[in-house]
Amino acid sequence: MMSKVLACLYATDTGSLTSAELVQHLRVSPASISKAVNYLEKQELIRRERDPRQRRDRYVIDEDVWHRALLASARVNAELADIAERGAAILGTATPGGARLRDVSRFLGHINDDLVRSVDHWRSAADGSRKRARSQPVRH
Repeated sequence: MMSKVLACLYATDTGSLTSAELVQHLRVSPASISKAVNYLEKQELIRRERDPRQRRDRYVIDEDVWHRALLASARVNAELADIAERGAAILGTATPGGARLRDVSRFLGHINDDLVRSVDHWRSAADGSRKRARSQPVRH
């Protein structure tokens, strides 16, 4: 259901829909939509905006969605790496469990650093592309 909601939001021209619109498009129960959007919000794949005209929430996907989602994932990985490092210190790295936890901590730390660096690099490149596209003269 989460992927269906995400795909539905991507496919709309506006990139935003209300819960009722999602129910209508996907032909599922409001409870299914509620569960899916809660999960997607926690993953920072969508965000909620209040529509003052309709007094309803709209679920929005925008150009920064993957940037936010990957950085949210990186925060979780950093926490896991820290927990594993503390576990290794408690058990001692000379023990098999401590050695495994140390390896997990190093792995997650390394992957996390690469992920954050890649996301930041992409963001810089994408921002540069957008600026160049806006500065190009329109040809008729």
